[in-house]
This record gives sequence, C-alpha cells and structure tokens, in this order.
Amino acid sequence: QVQLVESGGGLVQAGGSLRLSCAASGLTFSKYAMGWFRQAPGKERKFVAAVSRGGSATYYADSVNGRFTISRDNAKNTVYLQMNSLKPEDTAVYYCAAIIFSRHWVGTECVPEYDYWGQGTQVTVSS
Repeated sequence: QVQLVESGGGLVQAGGSLRLSCAASGLTFSKYAMGWFRQAPGKERKFVAAVSRGGSATYYADSVNGRFTISRDNAKNTVYLQMNSLKPEDTAVYYCAAIIFSRHWVGTECVPEYDYWGQGTQVTVSS
C-alpha cells in the first residue's frame, strides 16, 4: 500500500520560513518524480514545484520561484519543500504527489497525471 505522509506545516508570520517533508512508503521511491501542490479554500489545487527522480532537475511555479526549494533524499524516501519569504497568499493545504518517471521524468503541473497523493498539511501565513 502506497503512502505519502506530509509534515512540517503550521502557522508562521509573513517573511518567515517553513520546511515541509513528505515521507513515502510502499513504492520504489527512486522511480518516481515528485511534486508539491497547494490548495487554498474554495480554489483549485495548483502546482508549486517538482523534482526529477534523481533530484537533478527541478522546476517551479512562477509564484514561488526564488522563494521555495524542492529537494529529495532517495535514501530516506523523502521529498522536501523549503519555503522562505512566506506571504499570506501562500496560505493553503500543501500536498505532495508521485508520478512514475516513465511518463514525466521531472513531474508535471497537471494534477490528474499524478499516481499517488498525500493527505496534505496546512500552512498558514499571517500578515
């Protein structure tokens, strides 16, 4: 049974930082590109960042580029999202997702393409 479990969310003031983690089990982690998405109340789930299965390639949504960093540790079956210079508009539930590398070697912005999802972790940024 595949599980993706996010952690590290919380309440932070604008300008602060958080580091999210997503621990994977039940799959061969190194065969999957990984993505982070977020969903604010009443809005669609949106792409944040993605990383290739080996970690050498990444890409970001324009809204977070330069502030967020995605990385992974295949020895620990974990993907991370370091979030700096947080803004109130970053407030959302953050989800990690896995997609087999043979379809998208560095991930995709397309939500339905992903094979597995975590349950999400809440990030709230106060002004």
